[in-house]
Amino acid sequence: MFMIREPSDEDVTRFVASQRDQPFTYSEVGATNATLPTNYTVDHNRIQLGSGEETFRRAVEALKNWQHFDLDWVTIVPRGVPVEVGATVAVKARAFGSWSLNASRVVYTIDKNRAFGFAYGTLPDHVESGEERFLVVWLGSDRVFYDILAFSRPRHPLVRLSFPLARMLQKRFARDSLNRMKSALTRD
Repeated sequence: MFMIREPSDEDVTRFVASQRDQPFTYSEVGATNATLPTNYTVDHNRIQLGSGEETFRRAVEALKNWQHFDLDWVTIVPRGVPVEVGATVAVKARAFGSWSLNASRVVYTIDKNRAFGFAYGTLPDHVESGEERFLVVWLGSDRVFYDILAFSRPRHPLVRLSFPLARMLQKRFARDSLNRMKSALTRD
């Protein structure tokens, strides 16, 4: 959903409610945790956040609180939605002088001794079709990484027409999200 003005809390509530029971817009639900489909654009980005248990613990908390979306041009709304299977959220973004809301639902979570993450998939009122996984992993080498894996393709006609701009925004999001997670762990 594209808008000229920033969506209000009421706009967000109505938008998310309208998408809550809608089906995913792609058939490969869960594929970021299995075999990636071949008929999508795939993006994989990773950054080392530091090392050790404290870094891992803080990174998990940041991910649980959607801090990887606390960017100056993108955020998750409504705020405070728990990261759990079935949770429906909207990605609120500002780009090129307009605002958009894009509906997604948490597909699965990963909660292991040294790995925490989740994936969300697109719903009918999203400009893309696909899935994105966000993962914090603490490797045996003691290094902690934040990893984003996504597959997508344009769904909205404007996005199909402006595919290079859409790709630019996807790459910007990945870069900004990686940097946001890194900065979230270096603050006092």
